[in-house]
Amino acid sequence: MIMKQTGTTRKELAAQVRANAPSAHELLLDFGGCIIQAQSSTVELHEALADYFKEFVISSGTPEIVVTAHEAPTPDLPLEFTVKQPDPGKTKIKEEWADLPDGRVVRKRLTGMAFIFGEGENVAVGPCLENSNQVINFINNRFIEWKLNQGGFLGHAAGVIHNGRGISLAGFSGAGKSTLALHLMSRGTTFVSNDRVMVEENKSGLVMYGVAKQPRINPGTALHNPDLCRIVDPELRDRFMSMPAEDLWQLEHKYDALIDECYGPGKFLLRTHMDALVILNWKRGGGPMRMALVNAKERKDLLPAFMKGTGLFYLPSSPDWRGDPGVDTYAELLSKADLIEFSGGIDFELAADVCMKYMETGRLPK
Repeated sequence: MIMKQTGTTRKELAAQVRANAPSAHELLLDFGGCIIQAQSSTVELHEALADYFKEFVISSGTPEIVVTAHEAPTPDLPLEFTVKQPDPGKTKIKEEWADLPDGRVVRKRLTGMAFIFGEGENVAVGPCLENSNQVINFINNRFIEWKLNQGGFLGHAAGVIHNGRGISLAGFSGAGKSTLALHLMSRGTTFVSNDRVMVEENKSGLVMYGVAKQPRINPGTALHNPDLCRIVDPELRDRFMSMPAEDLWQLEHKYDALIDECYGPGKFLLRTHMDALVILNWKRGGGPMRMALVNAKERKDLLPAFMKGTGLFYLPSSPDWRGDPGVDTYAELLSKADLIEFSGGIDFELAADVCMKYMETGRLPK
């Protein structure tokens, strides 16, 4: 167990940051009915956030969440940090954290950015403009925490909606959930989320909330989708196309696929019904793709593909919080929606056919 440090508080640190770099530029965002006020200390950072979140900017409203971002040199914080060990398969240490009596500080070791949060206060400080993606992630993480503290479940999934039916797309590592989501976007769906969804139950079934994060895709995804291929640098296209397929899909070279620029305005929606969860349990060279409607309570082996731990940026609102929910709890929730398994070999076109048929009719093709 990590003991909370004494002598320094979240409130004191945040007050000092605000005194040194006041955040006078305000931006209001509507994330699926949750209004967020993002305050920036510089015009440049304000404009960068406004451009990234342009689909969600509103002119008025009372915020549920306030996030302040302060452009500054890497802060020297009087804290003893605990290193977050890399995820399985990774070696680079990227984050460390310190728990305080009234909150938490997370520091990014590679960029020097620090994030101070707790009890409704959310502060980003450091070279923010240079690392605006981390400020964007922090804003999105505040929304995730807010939804989870309302009783939502976190899922590692993409999401789309069409014809009033929403589906989440999850898969084991490298399965291509984002690629399938963008194939579906090319067929006229509306985007809900790229990598995270929060799911809650109401009287009519399940509702999923997306995250306002633009997809980051590899060259293989871009080059095989006519709506996306133009985002690849022309001088790199020939080199990428000449690579073996397996090497191309594994390439650590990412592009932002901005939804409004690739698919048009009004195609990014952060709240919708969740009628089905698709699990991509397939692999390259696995033969013909197969599909099946399965029972979540009987196929708990599939659910870890969707389940996601809350991580360093989550602080529970209740002292009785007992940790992330287990597979049985997820199975109970997901039994309220259709669970569709794709197995065998990878076939994005056929998978897109099946998903479109489901969203248009509520049934799988025979």
